[in-house]
Amino acid sequence: MQTTFQRKIVGMTLLAGAIMAIGTLPASASSHREAPFITRMPKVDATDFYMFRSYEANRSGYITLVANYVPLQDAYGGPNYFEMDPDALYEIHIDNNGDAKEDITFQFRFKNANKDTQLTVGGKQVSIPLVINGGAIASVNPAGLNVRETYTVTVVRGDRRTGTRSMVTNAVGGSTTFDKPVDNIGNKSIPNYAAYAAQHIYSVNIPGCATPAKLFVGQRKDPFVVNLGETFDLINIKAPATAFDPNAEKAGHDDLADKNVTAIEMEVPTTCLTAGTETVIGGWTTASVRQARLVNPTPFSSAASKEGGAWTQVSRLGMPLVNELVIGLKSKDQFNHSAPSGDGQFIDYVTNPTLPALIEILYGSVGAKAPTNFPRNDLVTAFLTGIAGVNKPANVVASEMLRLNTSTPVTAAAAQSRLGVIGADSAGFPNGRRPGDDVVDIALRVVMGRLCVLNIGCAPADAPAGALDFTDGAYVDSTFFDNSFPYLKTPIAGSLAH
Repeated sequence: MQTTFQRKIVGMTLLAGAIMAIGTLPASASSHREAPFITRMPKVDATDFYMFRSYEANRSGYITLVANYVPLQDAYGGPNYFEMDPDALYEIHIDNNGDAKEDITFQFRFKNANKDTQLTVGGKQVSIPLVINGGAIASVNPAGLNVRETYTVTVVRGDRRTGTRSMVTNAVGGSTTFDKPVDNIGNKSIPNYAAYAAQHIYSVNIPGCATPAKLFVGQRKDPFVVNLGETFDLINIKAPATAFDPNAEKAGHDDLADKNVTAIEMEVPTTCLTAGTETVIGGWTTASVRQARLVNPTPFSSAASKEGGAWTQVSRLGMPLVNELVIGLKSKDQFNHSAPSGDGQFIDYVTNPTLPALIEILYGSVGAKAPTNFPRNDLVTAFLTGIAGVNKPANVVASEMLRLNTSTPVTAAAAQSRLGVIGADSAGFPNGRRPGDDVVDIALRVVMGRLCVLNIGCAPADAPAGALDFTDGAYVDSTFFDNSFPYLKTPIAGSLAH
């Protein structure tokens, strides 16, 4: 039989994982290695999804979509760095009528071409072992780049597998193939990475849209901010709420401060994403691989594997860290394989969440009490339907996705609240998600009953600790990002010039 102390340790251990997931509570925070199976496939592991009205000057008529993949990239991670998987299908889905089914899907496919740069050594031509050759890289597909990574974008209207398909084209020249910049190898190879990457921002035509969109795919500084180490060490956070320390919101550290990520980004005219009079859109990103793989025992003259069969979804991300924070361990792989239309199978994780109970186990003695309203209709509102008057469609099927009311006025970067809606900034999370929204702190406060305090889905009496400002101590706001597309910062360089 466990002692009280042992039970508390078990609860603290579970809470560590749960609070980590809290960073993505509404299903859009960072989703690094969130389920057992996806840890084997980092190239198709979605880390974050953002969807917001563009706040770049004179671009408020556009929606920016950002889907990040390949977590925890060390800048020095050569020699192959972090190419995307040419055997995978990356997708961004938009539901514009509230029925939990995709109406528009943007599909990304990648291709890596080995240019086989060779040097003459002892009278023989020999292939070099590196992704780069000698000389600086400053332009699109330069001679010094040994591997050229390109991609195509297909827009599908209707069902993502059976709908009407058409290619996105370069507004300059009409090409359907786009170059992805090589990762930030270092300042000797790429002296001005920002200028080099900017050459890979494309103006593109989306069939069915009268106005061109913007497109960028490439490595960026990981935009997610979270106190990972202390969270997983039995929530070893000195002050998890401002009630314990007024400076708690900045008392921790960001363990992703030295990490990069690969971003798939589009800035699309709002009118190309909405339908009829409905102003609320839902969005999520997925990655799929072929159902079968044969490993080639002699790959010298051909591919290392042969992929075949139907596309099988292995990654899914809408609101931040839902899979980490809300979904039970036994269901995590299933969640990644599922579609929003099937989210009824996960309802108990939302209506009867374990995270608040675990927080009470750990911090109950200092006032952290879990909400008492069951079912947790406030969390259903936040995660599955949208908030009435904020981002709830007129007709909605309960399902997990990031929802954005495209009619909500844009908040300029300098005026944004990092706490979004609960910080009196209706243009922020969970009404979409901007880079500067501190989804970890927001999610912690919402799961502990902040919406009850606001009389949304429950009453203040249902949430004894709902007014406490919980935090992981890793601070983020709009000053951490650029104020124009692609918004995310230049990736960290693998080495400095000498």
